[in-house]
Amino acid sequence: MDLKQAGKIAKALGDPYRLQIMQAVKQENDWLQCMAVIGLFDLAQSTVSHHLKQLVDAGLLLAAKDGRNAKYQVNHVMVTAYVEFMSQFTI
Repeated sequence: MDLKQAGKIAKALGDPYRLQIMQAVKQENDWLQCMAVIGLFDLAQSTVSHHLKQLVDAGLLLAAKDGRNAKYQVNHVMVTAYVEFMSQFTI
């Protein structure tokens, strides 16, 4: 993982709602529908969509079309790579 990608991930994870979205998608252990994610938060649909886009752009979530809707899944490869990258800062 390069520094640019690590910085993009750190920025994406810097928002508490995005962390909650990651937790919700991870708990599903499969694909989670966009509307299900929206239903978890007292936020406008456009705000949740923005957060989802940031997580997808950082590579933390995988997105797929499901008819007219979207669904999301944790990108375990990217999350693992980020954790390994960050481990260099531990004692």
